[in-house]
Amino acid sequence: MSGRVIVVGSINVDLVVTVERLPGPGETVVGGHFARHHGGKGANQAVAAARLGAPTWFIGAVGGDGFGADVRETLGSQGVDVTGVLTLAGQPTGVALIMVDALGENRIAVAGGANAALSSVQVRAALKRLAIGPRDVVLVGHEIRTGATHEALRLARIAHATTILNPAPAGGLGRSTLDLADILTPNEAELAVLAGPGGSPSVAGRRLLGPEPGGRAALVTLGRRGAMLVASRRARAVHAPRVEVVDTVGAGDALNGALAAGLAAGLDLSEAAHRAVVAGSLAVTRAGAREGMPTLAALEAALARTTRQ
Repeated sequence: MSGRVIVVGSINVDLVVTVERLPGPGETVVGGHFARHHGGKGANQAVAAARLGAPTWFIGAVGGDGFGADVRETLGSQGVDVTGVLTLAGQPTGVALIMVDALGENRIAVAGGANAALSSVQVRAALKRLAIGPRDVVLVGHEIRTGATHEALRLARIAHATTILNPAPAGGLGRSTLDLADILTPNEAELAVLAGPGGSPSVAGRRLLGPEPGGRAALVTLGRRGAMLVASRRARAVHAPRVEVVDTVGAGDALNGALAAGLAAGLDLSEAAHRAVVAGSLAVTRAGAREGMPTLAALEAALARTTRQ
């Protein structure tokens, strides 16, 4: 029997400007195109898992403003159970300001709003209501308070659920929190913050896991190069298929959601990581953080293509 994916993290409105090139410090670049999307790393990851058929719950917070009701309703319409989404009166809903250039690269600034007000006590209450167990996968982000992140991982570990920590942003995460994650999913920049600069992703990944990793692992995302899976002191590259890049926003979220969905379905880590990298590659082929996240049918078709190549 498959387990559930339970995501604890952020939910935002994304305000996106697409420009020919990203501006430098103090520079204004005109001629851009504006779009509004639903986002937040946690909510995006929950949508990614739900689209792949995983029973998915989300725990987070929105503000008592017009954005809050909209983003909550939209998340629920994607097949995600939103009973764990709190509305915090007096707080604004989180907003991300995103610039994307012609090559699909981006810069993002986030105003956390209700995400930053979500407390460890509220997370604890929400997780207890869900009665998590060993078959569940709990995917936790860090666009919420560090204490809330730590508490989600701690309770999931006590329940013997599989724990995934997407350490974005990486600042402020101590060893006691990192060690609660069965799987860490940093990108290269986050890996450098957490493990220190220097060395290849495989070397830095081992350093991140520490001298006694036990059964813990790291899946380091490498953009168009795919990912590096470090597990049991061994490292192997997980290659990404070639795709036409439109917008890289949400690629890491698609990967994390797909990884959690694969593990909840009972796949081993190697197979789940492969599927996650392919899902992340598919996500960059369309604009918007969620718009390109694949369905299960689209992912299976892409996996079949990669097998034939």
